[in-house]
Amino acid sequence: MRIGVALLSGILFGLGLALSGMMDPARVLGFLDPAGSWDPTLAFVLGGAVAVSALSVMLSRRMTRPLLANRFDLPTVTRIDRPLLVGAGLFGIGWGLSGFCPGPALASLSLGLPASVVFVIAMLIGMVPHDRLRRSTKAAPATSGRA
Repeated sequence: MRIGVALLSGILFGLGLALSGMMDPARVLGFLDPAGSWDPTLAFVLGGAVAVSALSVMLSRRMTRPLLANRFDLPTVTRIDRPLLVGAGLFGIGWGLSGFCPGPALASLSLGLPASVVFVIAMLIGMVPHDRLRRSTKAAPATSGRA
């Protein structure tokens, strides 16, 4: 049941990206270029996503647990720290240079665009050292820094 709901959610997400044109990196880059031929479409897509998310958060606050899980899996870290800022900056730079972010890039693989294939390969290549670095810093013993 959970896998079916996840599959249906992914299909719905991909359909939304396709219908809104967000799998086209030129449309995203057009939004990010207000000095050129600005395309406001992405603002409407983001507005719709924020509205759906806000409604979902309000609904989840009234629930004792999710429908298909024992508990909500919410983040425990809520502070804004250096890794968050660096990650957000890298995401923004990559998005601005390519016009892709991970979800639309994966969905656009269905279109067979060479740019999306290159982006997804580069994304996967970047994920490997990130995961290894993250595991090694978590496994390293903490030191006090005193001699």
